[in-house]
Amino acid sequence: MLLKKYLRYISALTVTAITSLGLVSCLNDDDIPYPFIHANILEMEVEGQVRNAAIDSTSRTVTLFVNDSVNIRALKLLKFSVTKGATVADTSLLMSPLNLADTMTLTLHIYQDWKWRIAAQQNIERTFNVKGQIGQSIIDVANHTVTANIAKSSDIKAVQVTSIKLGGATAVLTPDLLNSTVDFTNPVTVQSTEYGITTTWTITISQTDVPVEISGIDAWTEVAWIHADVQEGRNISYEYRPTGSGTWLSVPESWITSEASGTYTACLRHLTPATTYEVKAISGNDNSEIVQFTTGAIVQLPNNDFTNWWLDGKIWCPWANDSTPFWGTGNKGATTLGESNTTPLTDQQSITGYEGASLQTKFVGIGILGKLAAGNLFAGTYVRTEGTNGVLSFGRPFEERPTALRATIRYNSVDISHSSTEMAYLKGRPDTCVVWVALTDAQLEIRTKPSDRQLFDKDADDVIAYGQVQYSGQMTDFITVDIPIEYKSTGRRPSYIMVVASASKYGDYFTGGAGSLLLVKKYELLYDYD
Repeated sequence: MLLKKYLRYISALTVTAITSLGLVSCLNDDDIPYPFIHANILEMEVEGQVRNAAIDSTSRTVTLFVNDSVNIRALKLLKFSVTKGATVADTSLLMSPLNLADTMTLTLHIYQDWKWRIAAQQNIERTFNVKGQIGQSIIDVANHTVTANIAKSSDIKAVQVTSIKLGGATAVLTPDLLNSTVDFTNPVTVQSTEYGITTTWTITISQTDVPVEISGIDAWTEVAWIHADVQEGRNISYEYRPTGSGTWLSVPESWITSEASGTYTACLRHLTPATTYEVKAISGNDNSEIVQFTTGAIVQLPNNDFTNWWLDGKIWCPWANDSTPFWGTGNKGATTLGESNTTPLTDQQSITGYEGASLQTKFVGIGILGKLAAGNLFAGTYVRTEGTNGVLSFGRPFEERPTALRATIRYNSVDISHSSTEMAYLKGRPDTCVVWVALTDAQLEIRTKPSDRQLFDKDADDVIAYGQVQYSGQMTDFITVDIPIEYKSTGRRPSYIMVVASASKYGDYFTGGAGSLLLVKKYELLYDYD
C-alpha cells in the first residue's frame, strides 16, 4: 500500500511539473516517441533439424542445422515464434516450404522494421577412398573436386574404389563407382543427383613416391598432435626429441590413432612448455622428413585464487582497486534491488584478507516485487542493466589450449524456490550449481530478458572447446575437481576463454533456490594428459 501511494505521488509530481513548465500544450501525437522494442525471433524449427537453432539477436540471424536427408530447398517449418506484439511483414515466406539453399531475409515489425537473416547449415559427410591410398582424400565442396594419392608402384589403370559418398543420404551417383576397378589415368567425372538437382564431381588420382610423410602438427603447451599419411595397410610409428638432443624417444602405440584410411595421428604428451621439438614418422624402412614444432606457454587466469577484491559502494568487485578487471559478477544488477550476492571469502592467513569467492542465490527486491538473482562469477564484464535484466559480456583474450580446468569448490543447495514460467516444473527440486569453461573465436553478449534472450550455446560454431561439472546437495568440505576440456578440432587456436560459475544452473531463467551457496576457492588450468 505504501509503495502504491509512493508511485502515485511521484506520478502526480511528474504531471504537475510538466504542466507548470507549459509543456503539455506543446505536445502532439508526432512528438510522442514510440516504444523501443526489439522484434526478435524467439524460436524456429524445421524438419530434419539436428539441434536447436542458433539465434543471435545482436546480428539478427538464425542458423538452422539440418541432417543430410532433407531437401534444403524445401524445408517444412515446424515451430516459429517472435516477440509478443511483433508481426511478420510477408507471411507468405513462411507459408510454403522454405528454400534455404541461400540466406533468406525476413522482416519483423513492431513500431519499426527489423530485418532478420535466416540460413540453413546442412552437414553432409562426404567420403572417397581407394585401395592402397596414401593419406586422406581432399574433397573440395565449393569446386566439386576430389583428389587422392596412391603409391608410385600401384597400377593407376586399375584402382579399386572402396568408399564414395558425395551427396546427401538420398543422392544417386552416376556412374556408381563403389567397389569398381577404375582407370584413373585421367580425371573421372561422376554425377550426384538428389531432389532433382545434379552436381558434377571431378575425381583425380595422383601417384607419389613418398611412402610416409607428416601432413600437419598442432602444437599445444604440454601436448602436440602429429598427423601423418602412409600407404593404406602399412604400419606407422613416431619418434620425437627436443631439438639438439641426441636421443630419439618412441611414441607409445596407445598414443597413436587411425583417423581414416592411410592417415594417423599421434598425441605427444608430457612435453616441456615453450620448447622446440623435432619429430618423424616411420613406416617399415621408410622415414618421413624431420619436422620441427614449438610448444606454447603455461598461462594461468588472473586472480585465480580470488585474493584481490574491493568494495565499490555496495558492489563487491573481484579485482584489486585500480587494476585491470578479468572477472565479472552480476552484482551490479543485484544491487539495484538489494546487496551483492557474489562476495569475497575472508581468510586471515591471506595477505589481502581474502581467499575465494562466495556465490549465493538470493531473491532481491521488496515483498513479491523483485527477482531471483543467482550468485555468479565469470570471465568477462557486466555491461548494463535493462529494467531488472542483466546484459553481460562473456570472454577474455586467451590463445593457449589447456586440457582441463581444476576447480576447488564447495556447494550447498536448497530446493528451487523461484522459477520462470517455462521452468515451473523444477520448483521444489534440489537446486544445482554449474562450473563451465569454453575456448572460443569470439566474445558473447549474454542477455537474460525473455523477449531479447541470448545465452551461451556450447554447440555454436565459434566454440572450439568446452567442459563442465555440476553438483547438487550438500558438501561438508571443499573438493578439487578436474574438468576435462573437449575440443572440436585440435588445429583451431582460440582467441578467448570463458569460465563461468553459478550457484543456480538455471539462473539465466531466474530459476533457483534462494539460499543455494557455491564457494569457489581456486581455478587452475592444466595443460597435459595423463
